[in-house]
Amino acid sequence: MKTSKLIASVAFAFMMLVSFNSNAQKFSGLDKSPMDAASYPSDYKVSDKAIKVVYSRPQLKGRSIDKLAPKGKVWRLGANEAAELHVYKDMTLNGEKVNEGTYTLYAMPGDGEWTVIVSEDLNVWGSYFYKEENDVARITVPVTEDSESLEAFSMAFTESEDGVHLHMGWGTARVAVPFVLAK
Repeated sequence: MKTSKLIASVAFAFMMLVSFNSNAQKFSGLDKSPMDAASYPSDYKVSDKAIKVVYSRPQLKGRSIDKLAPKGKVWRLGANEAAELHVYKDMTLNGEKVNEGTYTLYAMPGDGEWTVIVSEDLNVWGSYFYKEENDVARITVPVTEDSESLEAFSMAFTESEDGVHLHMGWGTARVAVPFVLAK
């Protein structure tokens, strides 16, 4: 009797070990809209960043920007989770103070312009839970057109005279958002 219980216990332990190992080795595939980040300075050797944005990169795949980011509606600035903005040095946007901290970055595309919104919202999926009362700052900036079309939504920072500009591009649309270093 003791031998059969021992064999049953060993067999059960072996089965559990095998099942845990097989589950532990299952990884999800690549995301259709991969996560990316842009920062200033963009040099990876510089650890003293001023600002960084983490976002997912949707792709047009034959669709229009208006279908993916409808005009007049708040958009998450990417795919999946809303874009996350990390401000490491106090800044201003359109004269409004954006203190060091973490925020959500939204946009509202329009005809020839986008309204870009810095919000206190955190850890939000899409823009479904956007609340205007949580806005820290917003700015309306013009959309320009470029001859080069970008398949994937893209963001990058460049230095400006008084801070940094966040550049966004998708299709042939281009938007520049001026963040000014607080004095």
